[in-house]
Amino acid sequence: MVEKKVIEEYQALQEQYKVVVLQKARIKLQLLEIENAIKELEQSKDEFAFQIIGNIMVRKNREDLLKELKESKEELEVRINNLEKMEKFLEEKIKEKETIIKEGE
Repeated sequence: MVEKKVIEEYQALQEQYKVVVLQKARIKLQLLEIENAIKELEQSKDEFAFQIIGNIMVRKNREDLLKELKESKEELEVRINNLEKMEKFLEEKIKEKETIIKEGE
């Protein structure tokens, strides 16, 4: 008979996994939006661009805005890499718990 503790740990790992996958998907969407904005700004010849901050649009120097967006892109890529590592770790732990549960049946 499988211990209740093992099943609870398995369920907790599954919940953590779901949270990580959802976070990664949300961040990938943000990254896509930033990449599109960078592409548009790089194609633009205007000296200034507008950035939406809260409920207002702020006029900014195009180069400054590009720099900010590229820094944000790098940060999001690091976060995605960290989430992917966490996802793989959780997958391994879930498989371990599944093996224990199957052997205990």
